[in-house]
Amino acid sequence: MQQPKLLDKRTQKEVMYYLPDKEMSQKLANLFAVFADKTRLRLISALSISEMCVNDLACVLDMNQTTVSHQLQLLRNTGIVTFSRQGKTVFYRLATTKINQVMLSGVEYLGF
Repeated sequence: MQQPKLLDKRTQKEVMYYLPDKEMSQKLANLFAVFADKTRLRLISALSISEMCVNDLACVLDMNQTTVSHQLQLLRNTGIVTFSRQGKTVFYRLATTKINQVMLSGVEYLGF
């Protein structure tokens, strides 16, 4: 059996340069963990279309308001959604269009 080819020094340096450090790897793991839950994916998808309040999200997604509120809190904690108040009503939106791009990349990868 042939020995695997070892990387040359230049390639090793390039890999080391672009390889995320441990802290960034943990942050990425935390970010992608958010996308590992179908409820949060549905919330993100809905918010990529329009900003909405908890009541609207619960209605559109046919979910319990408590569940929606809990998941939105997780999305807020990770910086994926932001909110604004209009009187007593809180409206949620995606913090950046890059979140929608991640979702679309996943859909493209799956071939839809």
